[in-house]
Amino acid sequence: MTQVSTQTDWLATCPKGLELLLVDELTALGAFNAKETVAAVYFQGSKEVAYRACLWSRLANRILMPLHSFMLNESDDLYQQCNDITWETHFSAAQSIAIDFIGTSRFIDNTMYGSQRVKDAIVDRIRRIEGERPNVDTKNPDIRIQVRQHKGRVSVSLDISGESLHRRGYRTGQGSAPIKENLAVALLLRAGWPAIIAQQGALLDPMCGSGTLLIEGAMMAADIAPGIRRERYGFDQWLQHDADLWQTLVDEAHQRKAIGLENLSLDIRGYDANPRVLEYTVKNIENAGLDDHIRLAHKPIDQFGKPTAERGLLLTNPPYGERLGEVEELVPLYQKLGAVLQKNFQGWKAAIFTGNVDLGRQTDLSPTKQYSLFNGTIPCKLLVFEDMTSKSAKIQARLNTPAPVKHLTAGASMVLNRLKKNQRKLDNWLKKSGISCFRLYDADIPEYAVAIDIYDQSIYVQEYAPPSTISDKLARERFAEIKVAVKAFSANYEGKVYYKERRRQKGDSQYQRLSDGPSDTKKVTEGRAIFEVNFSDYLDTGLFLDHRPVRTLIADLVSGKRFLNLFCYTAAASVQAALAGAKSTLSVDMSNTYLDWAQRNFDLNSLHGGKHKLLRADCLKWLETESEQFDVIFLDPPTFSNSKKMDSILDIQRDHGDLIRSSMAKLADGGTLIFSNNFRKFKMDELTLRQFNCDNITAQTLDADFVRNPRIHNVWLITRRETFG
Repeated sequence: MTQVSTQTDWLATCPKGLELLLVDELTALGAFNAKETVAAVYFQGSKEVAYRACLWSRLANRILMPLHSFMLNESDDLYQQCNDITWETHFSAAQSIAIDFIGTSRFIDNTMYGSQRVKDAIVDRIRRIEGERPNVDTKNPDIRIQVRQHKGRVSVSLDISGESLHRRGYRTGQGSAPIKENLAVALLLRAGWPAIIAQQGALLDPMCGSGTLLIEGAMMAADIAPGIRRERYGFDQWLQHDADLWQTLVDEAHQRKAIGLENLSLDIRGYDANPRVLEYTVKNIENAGLDDHIRLAHKPIDQFGKPTAERGLLLTNPPYGERLGEVEELVPLYQKLGAVLQKNFQGWKAAIFTGNVDLGRQTDLSPTKQYSLFNGTIPCKLLVFEDMTSKSAKIQARLNTPAPVKHLTAGASMVLNRLKKNQRKLDNWLKKSGISCFRLYDADIPEYAVAIDIYDQSIYVQEYAPPSTISDKLARERFAEIKVAVKAFSANYEGKVYYKERRRQKGDSQYQRLSDGPSDTKKVTEGRAIFEVNFSDYLDTGLFLDHRPVRTLIADLVSGKRFLNLFCYTAAASVQAALAGAKSTLSVDMSNTYLDWAQRNFDLNSLHGGKHKLLRADCLKWLETESEQFDVIFLDPPTFSNSKKMDSILDIQRDHGDLIRSSMAKLADGGTLIFSNNFRKFKMDELTLRQFNCDNITAQTLDADFVRNPRIHNVWLITRRETFG
């Protein structure tokens, strides 16, 4: 059973265009059922989740607790319905209130009148119950109430955030036309700053103004709660406020900040041509406690040289004519910015936020991505550049590039065409889902038996063992044709191409190191998680792509729950569970190599502390001896294992029934076991089917890139049968 029904409903407001980002953020903070609407996100969660949103949301403006919603059929309905709300459970007559009334209708066409009627309803009820009435304080109220009417429906909410959450408390001085803090965070997220943090890249703003982009970027990198400096929240005087819970969260935030600042070693720099503006910037950075971590200098854009860091993000919000001058006067500025990027920032990522796309074109660069956002009421675009080659240079290169002369065999052409066809089929799904690691080809043409996976810009080709009817000579010829096809296809990708021969494995040979040289690793993302993959040392990369939907399912189940990951490998499922708000995670495996890898995955996602544990143990033996209970268990054993580290041989078809029963003994009441295996001829044990509710959900766990191979894995959802006395 889920806990959703016991959760409180909440509403987080945000600037228009930030809704999807806010959904992901709230979900990471432990929210259930987060659903976007225009400039807001509805979600469910405990009081702790709402407090965490107030303290940790980098994107929200306000956190509201909806109290009542009703249709307005006549003007008197506003007073009567608001008078019926049990205000006395939220505040007393000794406290002050303020009413924010938004929207008009044919019955209430004046917001001041609407606010007055709501105030009358509230004070009349409190006076009737307590004999006194609360005062109205529009500037610094103890309790703030929001009333919104839209299309005849009125929604009444308690504002537990108080002043807008975008005000972090560090910005006392500002230059001309600064962007708000939560918009700055949205720009950083859309520009890929979290992934660059994981790669230890730099952050640079050549027109930093008041320093908002730099400060918010540093706070993200140092794991600093955006609300940690705020002295006041809307729930401070709320009668249902849990001061002890709030203090616990604040103490945790201070601990995380101390650890984050101690480990913050990124190169974060800001420049501006206006020395007067930099005086404000220095003060803001000092207020944020980041003066040891952000460097500033007075420097015009055309004096920029090559950065010292090999990779990083250049993100800036230059003027765009609406606020600081005529468009014609700004053309040279954008041209200089484009020239600097082309000359000195190859290998970097850049993003320009502008309210004038025509000015953006003056950079002579082609954006890889574009995002529509609003700066206040001004519609703007975030232009993201991953290639600093100018448009004119690209055109010239195409004109000068001779047509390929190497002839592709019929087989190579057939494979290349299939790769292109598969890519076209997946493109829309990949764009909508944001997935960058996926399976492109899986022996679609049986004679060319390889699996081809894409990891961002890298291509990973795994050869399957040919059947005995195929000679070694023919197998080598076909693999050579595959290499020719992949080489032609890889022109669309900037990363390397890796080749591995893959045979049916016995025991733990699947996990044996293949290379003694330097490891070729890469950081990739899956949703909001960051994982290390290894292309050189093992047959598998450390991330099973077919289990992506299973990890999503686990994330949907674990908020506030205890999670156990058996045969955890590199603990990707545990990382997703932790990011989704699991109360605790325990990941068990017998390989020190993979447990060390799992720890690196936890570290990449800033998941520290005693809640998330790794344990080296034989899972079969551990299940027999331990008595700890868990709410969600992921059981993903190998098909066969005779590892010397294990006390017995594991054959999944023979042993899965006993393994499931041992795991179910560790499952708390109402809990869920997710059982997965990769044995293509697997059949569930009849006794297990009689003992438990066993739901085969394999079809639901195949994303678009794996539907061609429905036997890639088996996944079962297993729960206890209800018993009646």
